[in-house]
Amino acid sequence: MTSLNIDTPTSVRHGEELDLLRLNDFIQSQLSDFEAITEISQFSGGYSNLTYFLKTANKEYVLRRPPFGAKDIKGGHDMGREYKILSAVRASGYNKIPNPVIFSEDESVMGCPFYIMERVQGVILRAKDAPKLMASVAPEEMQKLSEALCDNLADLHAINIESTGLINIGKPEGYIQRQVEGWHKRYLASQTDEIANMDNLANWLKANLPTEGKPTLIHNDYKYDNVVLNANNLSEIVAVLDWEMTTVGDPMMDLGTSLSYWAEENDGAFEKNFNLSWVAGNLTRQEFADRYAEKSGRYVSNILYFYVFGLFKNSVVIQQIYSRYKKGLTTDPRFADLIFGVHALSKKGALSVEKGKMV
Repeated sequence: MTSLNIDTPTSVRHGEELDLLRLNDFIQSQLSDFEAITEISQFSGGYSNLTYFLKTANKEYVLRRPPFGAKDIKGGHDMGREYKILSAVRASGYNKIPNPVIFSEDESVMGCPFYIMERVQGVILRAKDAPKLMASVAPEEMQKLSEALCDNLADLHAINIESTGLINIGKPEGYIQRQVEGWHKRYLASQTDEIANMDNLANWLKANLPTEGKPTLIHNDYKYDNVVLNANNLSEIVAVLDWEMTTVGDPMMDLGTSLSYWAEENDGAFEKNFNLSWVAGNLTRQEFADRYAEKSGRYVSNILYFYVFGLFKNSVVIQQIYSRYKKGLTTDPRFADLIFGVHALSKKGALSVEKGKMV
């Protein structure tokens, strides 16, 4: 068994405190049987929405709210949408998600919309945990876990989006083309260097748009550090987290995005920062795709396109962060060398196109 720690919260960051008295008063006015919150701490991971740990005498909860200063960001940090998705997915019979408790648009409580869900306790594997995994988890156990991750993605894509109303959270028709064009525009808006591979990938993606498959729910950020595992059985997924980018569209887009995070043993150090899927025992990217095809009944013969799109999208996200650093909008020293990440991922995408397979 592993020596990995259960994901634990820490003290609330300065300037991001919550008013405990006001929060308790509001919840009591809405849910009379909700026990008083006695402790508030914060989960430190992530760069987007803020996530807090709430403790009562007998239960534990998680509160999600937008970051401070994000009120004017159009279309971003939509707490109501996240809560609606969690509620609909839960109602569909898929139970590997935190149970949503309450959503509020009342800005008198903390100046923004927020929601509360029950906490699901367990292990969350992050890329930095790779040394511990290699020292304490047998390759056979890692294989079972990577297979479970793949099977669970197929389960997510099997949720009936029509009967649950989830079909209404996005616009599936033309989704692939909108994504390709949208991410290319984001790249041009944040571009700092001339990178031929990025231009070539954008052109290739536009010129080779595939026929869209039947839409499903797609998570859009499905990887190891967004699932909670049973601490006593790592191959058991107890919850999927971070539904912020969830929408409806071609499920191959979801699979391609997951595979673009899926580092293998021979990949470079930069790629291995994304995921610990390179640890011995994990399925390879192609094995993951083949297993998904078996479990979902979908053809994956065109997986190359969706994998390359995932690499392109990840490159653009990195470029956007690097652009903010170059403009002096952030001084975080971790961002100084991110341009090399754009080069690395776009080169991998270009090489995949050249060889006609995922590399």
